[in-house]
Amino acid sequence: MKRATDMQELILGGEPRADLLPPDLLARRANRALHRALTITLMGVVVIMGAGIGAVSVTAALNQNDLAEATLRTDAILMETTKFAEVSRVQDQYDTTLAVRGLGLSTEVDWKAYLADIRAILPADVTIDSVTVTTSSPWAGFVQSAVPLTQPRTASLALEITSPGLPTVPQWLVGLKDLPGYADASPGSISRSQDGSYVVSLALNINAAALSNRFAAEE
Repeated sequence: MKRATDMQELILGGEPRADLLPPDLLARRANRALHRALTITLMGVVVIMGAGIGAVSVTAALNQNDLAEATLRTDAILMETTKFAEVSRVQDQYDTTLAVRGLGLSTEVDWKAYLADIRAILPADVTIDSVTVTTSSPWAGFVQSAVPLTQPRTASLALEITSPGLPTVPQWLVGLKDLPGYADASPGSISRSQDGSYVVSLALNINAAALSNRFAAEE
């Protein structure tokens, strides 16, 4: 059996050392070292946090500038939209006015000029005593003839014409065919007055070609 013995390493030629400081002093030194380490670590954390806060502040400032620029652009767009809305409103009113005017004048005939054309076709010695005009309206079409093969009509004129001599009505009817918008014409009654003149009634129908269309080019 072997007897257990405590073995200690023997160092030959070593420098003899002995720590004679009290344990409390050693503990305070260790605490100071730990405090310095914690202080340095805390300062590092503060520096890192400060850098992070600075970066966030810069980013926030840039975002704020971008937001301000976007707001200015939005305001400018809204102002332009308001201007265009006013222009659009005026344009709509103008278009409505043109449409109403076009509708109201869609059946217009320049009767003064048309009667002058009739007067130029008839013999110089006859007079037009009366004219009765029947026209269509923008809301109601002209009543068409029930006779087959008749031309469409937009207006009708009933003429009372006085001739000093025997009227040549067939020649009048042939001449009236040269009128713009002529549809058809037919004689009515022929009567002789006491002074020897003749009173002739004529019916003249015209179509859309006689319309003045004054505002068609503008629209």
